Amino acid sequence: MHGPATYRTHPAATAAMPSGVPYIVGNEAAERFSFYGMKSILVVFMTQHLLSAAGGPDFMTETESREWMHLFVASAYFFPVIGGIVADAFLGKYLTILLLSLVYCAGHLCLALMDLPQPFLAATLAPRGWLLAGLALVAIGSGGIKPCVSAHVGDQFGRSNRHLLERVFGWFYFAINFGSFFSTLLTPWLLEHHGPGWAFGVPGILMALATAVFWAGRRSFVHVPPRGAAYFRETFGPEGLAAIARLAPLYLLVAVFWSLYDQTGGAWVQQAESMDRRFLGIDWLPSQIQAINPLLVLLFIPLFGAVVYPAVGRVLAFTPLRRILVGFVLATAAFAISARAQALIDAEAARVAAAGLATDAARWPSVGWQLAAYVVLTASEILVSITCLEFSYTQAPRQMKSFVMSLYLLSVSLGNLFTALVNAVTRDAAGHSTLTGAAYYWFFTGCMAVATILLVPVVLTHRSREYLQEEAGDPAPP
Repeated sequence: MHGPATYRTHPAATAAMPSGVPYIVGNEAAERFSFYGMKSILVVFMTQHLLSAAGGPDFMTETESREWMHLFVASAYFFPVIGGIVADAFLGKYLTILLLSLVYCAGHLCLALMDLPQPFLAATLAPRGWLLAGLALVAIGSGGIKPCVSAHVGDQFGRSNRHLLERVFGWFYFAINFGSFFSTLLTPWLLEHHGPGWAFGVPGILMALATAVFWAGRRSFVHVPPRGAAYFRETFGPEGLAAIARLAPLYLLVAVFWSLYDQTGGAWVQQAESMDRRFLGIDWLPSQIQAINPLLVLLFIPLFGAVVYPAVGRVLAFTPLRRILVGFVLATAAFAISARAQALIDAEAARVAAAGLATDAARWPSVGWQLAAYVVLTASEILVSITCLEFSYTQAPRQMKSFVMSLYLLSVSLGNLFTALVNAVTRDAAGHSTLTGAAYYWFFTGCMAVATILLVPVVLTHRSREYLQEEAGDPAPP
């Protein structure tokens, strides 16, 4: 039995790629298949497939389902704060990831149990009970490991191979979207043709595989030890608080970006239901349209790295914060496209109602509108999300890498809480939002435009300070 003392605690002084990286990237691909697969079908499941314990329909309204979905995502991105503290102070990143992955698997099991025979459900929890339990466990598991995994990637590097860090975070994001692309195509198909049990069960199997891949790489990793009580003194001492203060304004504004971005799994799925979804000779399911996002990410990562960034760099210094600012502008444009598409949907729905036409005789706008919005939003994601991942890691003092990563992920939680709050505040007695049609999309477009304006002084005044892990043989920190 090998204990933690047998593991390396510092990266080697080498210019080569760390040996543990393939295990982390492979684990991330399978884990993201799991998360995005179940997330892609949540709104459709809750509005079209959710049953009572007696077997009758227990469907939610569109507004209620959006609220539930965004509260789930908000929870999943709140628990990184707890996971980051546990990892950095008590258990270390490796053990935290391994244990919470088991909680994650249990959550998927609960979701799959919603499809069991009615006598079982009547004797245990109703489907809504299994849904709540499953979402809670997935939120704790997935949220708790998020800051640890991204910080664990950075821990494998020292000064000698610092130049590879940007490439690896690109691979890391590539793995996320590789898993997301296939799960977003497959999971809605499983729900449509084989029911919730398989649709939620297959992502659970992939999560178990992700856990096994991560465990298999344990001897290849650098295991940065937890710092115990010293962690709290360091994190909330002058240096730690200064780092947090430098990053907090950025994270608050990035929350608005995530408020818009994560509506691709809610409002945009519901918008796609009212579009002509025939594309490339295939009639796509509403929740499958999301698959264009990870596919575009897979294409855009090498494009931006090899073409866009070098080209812009020849004209001006394309710093991380400038990249994020451009990403904000593109996010505003993407939601403006979706707002225009919704205006066309609203006009056609009014025409159908006024002329008494059958719904299937309507001339619904093409899903091409939404695909165009995805192209712009994905370019925005490359500029904002990947940049924030690497920037957050390098700006975090060594003893608080996971905690700072968790604060960045907390911006995702805040963004989704904002969306859930808007849906809750505007919900009428029947469960429907009073902020309807194109007005809903224009509201969030305006929010993103305001955030873009507010980011400008942050870009102009921010002062960066970079921190990396010590290499083997370096003197101990004071």
